[in-house]
Amino acid sequence: MVVTVRSLGLGGINGYEVSVECFLSGGLPAFDIVGLPDAAVKEARERVRAAVKNCGSKYPVSRITVNLAPAGRRKEGTVYDLPILLGILAASEEIPPLPADAAFVGELSLTGRLRPISGVLPMAMAAARAGIRQLYVPAENAAEATLAEGMTVYGVENVEQLVAHLRGQSSLAPAPIWKPESAGQVGGPDFADVMGQENVKRALEIAAAGGHNVLLIGSPGSGKSMLARRLPSILPDMTRTESLQTTEIYSVAGLTEARHPLITRRPFRSPHHTASAVSLTGGGAVPRPGEISLAHNGVLFLDELPEFHRDVLEALRQPLEDGIVTVARAGGTLRLPAQFQLVCAMNPCKCGWRGHPSGKCTCSDKEVEKYVQKISGPLLDRIDLHVNVPSVEYEAMRRKSKPESSAQVKERVDAARAIQSRRFEGTGIPCNAQMTPLMVGRFCELDSRCDALMKSAFERMGLTARSHDRVLRVARTIADLDGAEHIGVEHLSEAIQYRNTDILKG
Repeated sequence: MVVTVRSLGLGGINGYEVSVECFLSGGLPAFDIVGLPDAAVKEARERVRAAVKNCGSKYPVSRITVNLAPAGRRKEGTVYDLPILLGILAASEEIPPLPADAAFVGELSLTGRLRPISGVLPMAMAAARAGIRQLYVPAENAAEATLAEGMTVYGVENVEQLVAHLRGQSSLAPAPIWKPESAGQVGGPDFADVMGQENVKRALEIAAAGGHNVLLIGSPGSGKSMLARRLPSILPDMTRTESLQTTEIYSVAGLTEARHPLITRRPFRSPHHTASAVSLTGGGAVPRPGEISLAHNGVLFLDELPEFHRDVLEALRQPLEDGIVTVARAGGTLRLPAQFQLVCAMNPCKCGWRGHPSGKCTCSDKEVEKYVQKISGPLLDRIDLHVNVPSVEYEAMRRKSKPESSAQVKERVDAARAIQSRRFEGTGIPCNAQMTPLMVGRFCELDSRCDALMKSAFERMGLTARSHDRVLRVARTIADLDGAEHIGVEHLSEAIQYRNTDILKG
């Protein structure tokens, strides 16, 4: 007798339906799993055998063959433990036939308890698309699975509980649809903590309003990292779609919380400068999202930028342009979302004190040039705002007046983003930084005075076509913050000053 149990698998960060076919036949007892299983799937044999015996059911003394279809797609992980167990019990008539619109996923312990698994949300969303109306998952994953909506989710503690439910001896209660608490915002780093640095705060406000990339350059202790870590506090709130996209990535990476499964705050990822290219872009023997994808819809902060390996930094170039990172390996190609805002911080020289009032810098001009050249021109060209972070003056530390809070700055950012939402309605473009060249020509028109200023800057600063468009995008954002319909000379002038790469020379 062949029994088919509906289940789900993961390919990258996308879920897909898997049919678990179980066949019991005569002959010497054996247990074979086919359908390109990895080592973790093959080891399900021992977990299933022990779980069946320990939950009070009878383990069949037969030749057991399990096929995971589609058989040509590699199966990974422990999510197939539960459907394999149920297929064996149904084939040996220990339980009645399973509902045709139900799917099962879960890892088993030897005692029959279900352990939580990674990637539940993308699998649940795939189940909803496949017409599945009942989804059985480990109890700790139930809240996350309900985010997919459109079906009934059951959280299962152990096999005995599920078997009793399927036999009609008792009923499992459906998991309630998880909803975020409506309480006030969770506290975090605030711009009110930062004394002085008004010019840098202004640049970060522009970056938040338009989704622009930023490079902060300054001596040690000037507040670069402190300011960068406060950028998420002024970014617009995540939409439901953005939250689900980000949560899917975190779910696959095993980083969601059982009690609060939905990512509602924009991610802030800050990898150490010893990180490898694979850890940033994703991949590995079992492909997993990297830091670039974990920063999707949020901020990727690279502190001590020149200390990163050259290949790591160059790996950022394509995702910054396309919003997608493509990981190509012999086993296949994986496309991961990577629509992030890049924030970098660096010292002006190797010792860090170039241009500091103390005059402590011991670096020669040649050493400074060598240090700065660790960052390639193509990468710098993709960063919209190059901001000098001067040392904080003594008077600013006296805290005579309280600086603006993140909430106050965020009000202006939200107003500018609302203008952009109306401008790009129906195009799929969320902010000025992602405007296409055609949109730049349409929404960033310059009058004669602005055109003369732009031409002068283009020739004097040696701007590229890319940096020309990026200056116009930043100018458009500054105009939006002012509520201006057209880009003015003052908006364009401010945007141009943020492309002044001379600050890299000290």
